[in-house]
Amino acid sequence: MCGRYFFSDKTTHEVEDDLGLGHGLKKTSAGDITPGMVTPGIIWNRNASKGVSISELFWGIMSKDRKLIINARAESVMEKAMFSDSISKRRCILPATGFYEWDKEKTKFIFKRDDAKPIYLAGFYDLSENRDSFVILTTKANKSMEPVHDRMPVMIEKSNIADYIKDSQAAMEMIKEPMPELLRSSDYEQLSLFM
Repeated sequence: MCGRYFFSDKTTHEVEDDLGLGHGLKKTSAGDITPGMVTPGIIWNRNASKGVSISELFWGIMSKDRKLIINARAESVMEKAMFSDSISKRRCILPATGFYEWDKEKTKFIFKRDDAKPIYLAGFYDLSENRDSFVILTTKANKSMEPVHDRMPVMIEKSNIADYIKDSQAAMEMIKEPMPELLRSSDYEQLSLFM
């Protein structure tokens, strides 16, 4: 599951450089991103010079029974009537510095790339409650995530972002690929080094 991620000013500049967006990301977007917030997402825009642009997206799609859905399983997303059209036609990327996950003992862990570069979370969006709203795709945890949780967000490599957003067939293959190993830390682990 992915229920909170974070975004730093440094990541803002790196994402703009990675995607050739100029200054398309707002500096005010830095900080923790939680469900129910509006945050920048990268979407396909055939009129943009690089084919991608930034759009303000709301995290969570309202279900028929009025529950806010924030994640979707990559393995079964095409089988869900609520998601199949959106994943086929409206994919997005959510840039992040890292994300949080909690284990069964409620210890909070931070996950980042080992090179400290941006993480590009895979998602899709749809019109929900009269606003463009997204969910993040999740997949089976890899070895870096397994000690904390059995699910993790789907991440797309920087070089594959445009293909993920514009090419449905390529995107469906990408979300099946193994996820990169991440650095994992927690306040408890960091403190325990000094004891």
